[in-house]
Amino acid sequence: MQSVLVYGRLFSRAVANGIYSVSTGGQAAAQQQSAPSSPAAAAASPSGAEAEGFTTAAVNSKKLRFLTAVSGFPKNRTLEKVKPGKFGDDAYFVVKHPHGDVIGVADGVGGWRAWGIDPGEFSHSLMRVSERVVRSGQFTPSEPAAIIARAYYELLENKTHILGSSTACVVVLQGDAGQLYSANIGDSGFLVVRNGSVVHRSQEQQHYFNTPFQLSLPPPGTNAQVLSDRPESADTLEFLVKEGDMLMVATDGVFDNLPDSMIIKEMVKVQGSTDLLLLQQAANSIAQQARKLAFDEDYMSPFARSARENGINAIGGKPDDITVVLATITV
Repeated sequence: MQSVLVYGRLFSRAVANGIYSVSTGGQAAAQQQSAPSSPAAAAASPSGAEAEGFTTAAVNSKKLRFLTAVSGFPKNRTLEKVKPGKFGDDAYFVVKHPHGDVIGVADGVGGWRAWGIDPGEFSHSLMRVSERVVRSGQFTPSEPAAIIARAYYELLENKTHILGSSTACVVVLQGDAGQLYSANIGDSGFLVVRNGSVVHRSQEQQHYFNTPFQLSLPPPGTNAQVLSDRPESADTLEFLVKEGDMLMVATDGVFDNLPDSMIIKEMVKVQGSTDLLLLQQAANSIAQQARKLAFDEDYMSPFARSARENGINAIGGKPDDITVVLATITV
């Protein structure tokens, strides 16, 4: 995401290095690894563990939970130290809490660099405060938008303002009820795959092409020049999920470069799997394929197709930070 101004965002080109991976079951484990030389090197092998007889937690009295793997990379060519919970201007968190398992992603608006502001600081702070709210138990599983709102208003009221803008998507699994709740602002988002098909997904919120809804904390006197949506404008969904469903929460660096068919292909390989290694390989493969195609100037990406639908003669991928949180819904 490149522009904070009301007239849209700019295109940018860069080269990324490396993939940072995190698998989380009961505990988190992180490792820094170099990027594979080709997408095939990171591809996941089929687990052969597709779940049979999908059932909801409510029917079987089993508490559902997320088994997660995280992968991604910053778009910048300059090798930078990868911090936990952050890929370039993207940020994320994963928390297991008795109230529910929670995943959040955010994408900072890159255009703030022109103002001398680090675009990743706001998105990272938004996710860190959201994570703290969840860990403290001060949230209601059915109200993920309230998690985003509480974090945003805390940053707004902070005496030392952290300036910037960001999209945000938070997903909560209330395991006892087998219910998933989501809140999405902008063009990050999620999809749920079951039996090889997308059964639930978030909807992008765009003011107009390439200009998503975004939370903003602009410098004093610039409010009229900067897009700023309220956290209450989040699009919210709630629906039942089943044991064996696969969930991917990601930033637009994934959705702008990979069509559903490529994402589903990787998710189906680990459908229902509780093997963390296979889950991590699938997350790595999705991130690596998005990275490769982002810098392919001859590729007709989902982003380029959307541009053409809006009267812009574009072709090629869209270089961006990449964040993938892949989760098996299991008991």
